[in-house]
Amino acid sequence: MSLFAIGDFHLSGEPPAKPMEVFSPNWENHFEKIRRNWLTKITETDTVIICGDTSWAMSLEAAMQDLNRIAALPGQKIILRGNHDYWWTSLKKMQQATESKFMFLQNNFFPCGDVAVCGSRGWILPSSEAFTDDDRHIYQREGIRLENSLAAAKNAGFNKFVAALHYPPLYKADEETIFTELFSKYGVKHCVFGHIHGQDAGNIFEGETRGVTYKLVSCDTQNFMPQLVLP
Repeated sequence: MSLFAIGDFHLSGEPPAKPMEVFSPNWENHFEKIRRNWLTKITETDTVIICGDTSWAMSLEAAMQDLNRIAALPGQKIILRGNHDYWWTSLKKMQQATESKFMFLQNNFFPCGDVAVCGSRGWILPSSEAFTDDDRHIYQREGIRLENSLAAAKNAGFNKFVAALHYPPLYKADEETIFTELFSKYGVKHCVFGHIHGQDAGNIFEGETRGVTYKLVSCDTQNFMPQLVLP
């Protein structure tokens, strides 16, 4: 029973209403690449974290074609919200619509063996030149959501945590954010995140710092291959 992560599918139906190859030829037929790679790695006993920006759809009903294609793949699926997931609604509505084929991560956690998968969407960081007072409100709210998730897991008896976000929780190895502070507080050892694409991936820290291993998993930066988090 292994834990994997991947993100940023940016699906838009079949055929795609918003083809991603307009951004790069690498995206051509990209869901088929994801599907093929997924089938080589993921079994029914594995769990996959999907780190947001799953569908361009504007409503849950419109997103169902994309969600059903993912649901048909093997393994358990934990999914969180990205900044483009406008279809995201209440947990109850999403669970009912998908017949509980996904575990929706928001203010909660999900066990994977003796590890708790926790997380939130995250947001742009105060170190960004574009950060505003409005961003600060959302940034702080996402920190509350992450702590709600981690605290719920701790209260349930877990002491091993994987954190999943859509936005990067830090840009540089020595950066302190509301998210890295929570990782230290709760002893998080692994963090996966998406949002970043293409050449911008070179500007984001990946690796181990202060006891936490950070991994970017947006699908185009990983050759559309799910990434192993824990064996």
